[in-house]
Amino acid sequence: MQITRRRRPAGKRYHVLLGRPVSRRAALVTACIATAALATGTALADTRHFGTDQVGQVTAKGRVVSADQYLDPYGDRLVIDDGKIMSSTVSPDGTHLAASLADGDAALVVVDLATGQVKQRIGTSAADDLRIGSGAVGQEGPAYSPDGTQLWLGQTDGYTRFTVRPDGTLSDPVTVRIPADGSKHALVGAAVFSADGATVYAAVNGQNRVVALDAATGAVERSWPVGNAPRGMARVGDTLYVGNEGGRPAKAGDSTLNSYGTQVPADPQTGATTTGTVSVIDLADPSAAVGTIDVGLHPTAVYARHGAVFVTNTADNDVSVIDTAKGKVVQTISTQPWPEASVGYEPDAVTLTDDGHLLVTLGRADAVAVYRYTSPQEPVGYVGLLPTDYFPSEIATVGEKVVVSHTRGIDARRPDSAGHGTHDTTSSLTQFTLPDDRVIRAQTAKVFRQNGWSAGAASSARRGSHPKPQPVPARIGDPSTIKHVFLIVKENRTYDQVFGDVAEGDGDPSLTQFGENVTPNQHALARQFGLYDNTYDIGTNSAEGHNWLMQADNPEYTESSAGEYARSYDTEDDALGHQRTGFLWTGAQAAGRTVRNFGEFQQFLTKPSGASWQNLYCDAKHMDATGQGTAYPLNSSSPIPSLNSVSVPGFPKFDTSVPDVYRHQIWKQDFEQNGPANLNMFWLSSDHTGGPASPAAQVADNDLATGRIVDEISHSRYWKDSAVFVVEDDSQAGLDHVDGHRAPIQIISPWARRGVVDDHYYTQITLIRTIEQILGIHPMNQKDSAATPMRGVFTRHPDYTPFTALPNRTPLTDGLKTPPSCGLDTPAAQDPKAAAVPAARVPADKESLAARWDAWKSGQHLTGPHAVPDFANPAQLNHLTWYQTHNWTRPYPGEKRIYAPNDVPGAYLPSPESDG
Repeated sequence: MQITRRRRPAGKRYHVLLGRPVSRRAALVTACIATAALATGTALADTRHFGTDQVGQVTAKGRVVSADQYLDPYGDRLVIDDGKIMSSTVSPDGTHLAASLADGDAALVVVDLATGQVKQRIGTSAADDLRIGSGAVGQEGPAYSPDGTQLWLGQTDGYTRFTVRPDGTLSDPVTVRIPADGSKHALVGAAVFSADGATVYAAVNGQNRVVALDAATGAVERSWPVGNAPRGMARVGDTLYVGNEGGRPAKAGDSTLNSYGTQVPADPQTGATTTGTVSVIDLADPSAAVGTIDVGLHPTAVYARHGAVFVTNTADNDVSVIDTAKGKVVQTISTQPWPEASVGYEPDAVTLTDDGHLLVTLGRADAVAVYRYTSPQEPVGYVGLLPTDYFPSEIATVGEKVVVSHTRGIDARRPDSAGHGTHDTTSSLTQFTLPDDRVIRAQTAKVFRQNGWSAGAASSARRGSHPKPQPVPARIGDPSTIKHVFLIVKENRTYDQVFGDVAEGDGDPSLTQFGENVTPNQHALARQFGLYDNTYDIGTNSAEGHNWLMQADNPEYTESSAGEYARSYDTEDDALGHQRTGFLWTGAQAAGRTVRNFGEFQQFLTKPSGASWQNLYCDAKHMDATGQGTAYPLNSSSPIPSLNSVSVPGFPKFDTSVPDVYRHQIWKQDFEQNGPANLNMFWLSSDHTGGPASPAAQVADNDLATGRIVDEISHSRYWKDSAVFVVEDDSQAGLDHVDGHRAPIQIISPWARRGVVDDHYYTQITLIRTIEQILGIHPMNQKDSAATPMRGVFTRHPDYTPFTALPNRTPLTDGLKTPPSCGLDTPAAQDPKAAAVPAARVPADKESLAARWDAWKSGQHLTGPHAVPDFANPAQLNHLTWYQTHNWTRPYPGEKRIYAPNDVPGAYLPSPESDG
């Protein structure tokens, strides 16, 4: 399929009135006003240095990515188009690098470091150079034997052992299994060989132990209990140092939270872990008790050299230096380069050069921190930063060369002529010789610019000052005209899927699946309150997306778990996935604001018998007509105490067998009885699709519920000081001609500018920072601290005109195999003026193929109390949605035929991406 791409001229800033004819003169006046505002420092939209840059553009400042950053790494770059690097290791002779990957076409690649080219791809597809049984990979490894003849790849239930050929490629894969302990799989972390290569010491992450394996047979020879979630490991002589990411075992009286079936010490407010430890194992005396050294939070990488063990404390943003002679921490190195924020840089790998430079990768800052190092107890000297690609995760030295591997490379930019998707992920390697201090200092300034780190970025209100209220205050804590914020989180759509049919925006109608006939309310809201066509979600999937919204970050734990997602996907129920500075709601509580939660970040759901989609649909109609309560009380909850205490239990979390019009009724009754909080969070998930109704019907259900919520708010006494932010958690379920991360957002308020098209660069981070600024919430980490609030989308001259919800055009019951007892939905009868959409039909010649897809869909955990969004392979689910929304008549973009489930390109990808 040929796609026409329409891009705006670089640097063009303009606001176009939607739904009204605009003369050339009026457009020129608007442009002049914008120019004058920019000249006086009161720009209509102050997105700092991004302006109207789009993700994927290569500018003079670097390549734009969706995480409020530019990329322009130091050194030579190799982009790998096979997925995200989870971990990498250089061969003992320094000639090759083996990297494990996820979310792509391979599970393992071997790179020739001399040529900078991928030499071998290994995975589950027939197209790979070597096939293995599973594409799932762990957080750490792979590991070479000391003589370089073996390579061990960590996986869910143990390892795959390879023979290394003389040319560096791999052969003869053999499975080495570590038995499950009840429901706990091995989920191995790092592997370390004995000096003679006869024994492999494995951190069994899922079982909180370390085992010794016979390198020849794979037999378990010995086991040691260690702390929670052992991950990184280093051997110094006859001593093993094991980093426990979840810290020590819980003691009586500890506040705890679950992590993979283990209660770990955790903060009752944030749910984040409160301890980090290194276990010390004496290999010379196997009967000796395992020792413990306290370090910072979330110890990830463990690296040993010259009598020291370096441990990156990712959540504390520092590095512990253990003197192996003394057996204790003798120095803690700060990795906070920007004084405005203490956390969020996420040190995750470390190495020491021959000339005495300590190098630490800062995953979330896209940088390598450089220090001068002499000895364990001699304080290091900070030199500066070197810029990297997206999320550096491993670093090594090969002679004078430094090699850095990056989990996300240049983001989701694999070559694709049919459009971009979030699962088109890349990774990369950079190689360089460490430059002198002068160059490093110059590059440090570049890192600051690329991250948007500036002085006073998160300044608080001044004591004694009495500024006038404005929608988005200049300082945190200054008064706002907005008292009630509503954050509505949806599921998985790109901008083009929804708004590609809007001529005034930068859309591609050929990629539109849920245009105005499916989403009349979203289109009407865009006309009334504004269209934002250059806004980006950051995550690849739901595990990442909800974290970005609730934590302004996807913590390193979740980032590095993407290779198997077996320990957790939803970090709602995993203490390891929570940053120590808390969540959006805990920040609101700390600022003295009230919070009410409707489903967002919930983990558990119980439903009474009979609570089918059909019955809940009819129940919603009955509730609307009578004002009575639900006949099917549901119970949704969170393991995080601070969230559970402010959540409405009857509002269900994700489950595609719950219609969003039912969720609307549960909220409506609570709103009319209790009014709003200062921060109100929602999870409206029907637009995920995959439930009993057709995809178009589910998106229409989501659209109608959204429109009705806005209608209710805007016709209430709270409208005058309210703002509604509508955002997708991620945009993984479709294609976009600009970038797969581009997503629809809506900002709805009397204080929002009306009828504009705004093509400035925004992201979920800038949206969250805007909410923080309005409610006086202190930013959670360096990402939202550096973000610019979206002041330019608001005005000081409110328009109190309310919004009136439009009836749906697509039948909400379309696609149901069993009609509801209250009858099928008939949109034309509700509004004769609206062009109702006819029910979807499967052509006779496609019925057999559609039946095969129905059988596939039944196994994807899309409905019921244990529904798990993103369990389904994304390539398959996106194809199914496309076929259904085009009545089985059009192939997926870029393809020539309609496929059966197992024939879909990319269907061989591992799909442990489950939201549960």
